Amino acid sequence: MENGAPTAKPVIVAIDGPSGTGKSSTSKAVASQLGLSYLDTGAQYRAITWWMVANSIDLDDPTAIAAVAGKPEIVSGTDPSAPTITVDGVDVAGPIRTQEVTSKVSAVSAVPEVRSRITELQRSLATGAELGIVVEGRDIGTTVLPDADLKIFLTASPEARAARRSGELKGADIHTTREALIKRDAADSSRKTSPLAKAGDAVEVDTTELTLAQVIECVVTLVEEKRAGK
Repeated sequence: MENGAPTAKPVIVAIDGPSGTGKSSTSKAVASQLGLSYLDTGAQYRAITWWMVANSIDLDDPTAIAAVAGKPEIVSGTDPSAPTITVDGVDVAGPIRTQEVTSKVSAVSAVPEVRSRITELQRSLATGAELGIVVEGRDIGTTVLPDADLKIFLTASPEARAARRSGELKGADIHTTREALIKRDAADSSRKTSPLAKAGDAVEVDTTELTLAQVIECVVTLVEEKRAGK
């Protein structure tokens, strides 16, 4: 039974990178193929942002955000084929993708109290995953799970990322999308708490010229190699 699945050690995979690099699609597919759990950490930040907006918290005031960071109950379902997210029992998978939430998530995410609350949540989900988990975000390999078994940093040119995002956001203008992505990168990379950064021991995968299938294949291979070498 040495090669049997039941004896495989749980593997924690951290996938970081900016928007539009294929993080979510790749992470979900890799988790599905390998029988691992999946966590979209960005959805958790969107969820707490959605709650702040719904409760009319002043998002220009970090102190006001910090004061209520512990209030909402955020629950993430980690099945890669049907990931779920609820806030205080309400399904927010749709509402958290609105432009209003998207435009405010960087400001909320930059507040240390918010990051520490969500990071705690992420760590408990990762350590509780029996077979292992693929966790995607912006600071997973550097801050959330610095001891992850495998760290991958996905990149792509701003043009490629904008084209992909425009395809996802029906009718979106590529130029506007590109400008928004660059602005978001700058905000996420320059924030004091847990900035978007590549971990020193991460494997960088440039997805600019790759199809989604190729990126998935590349990551699956990296995970399998890591598992075999344990």
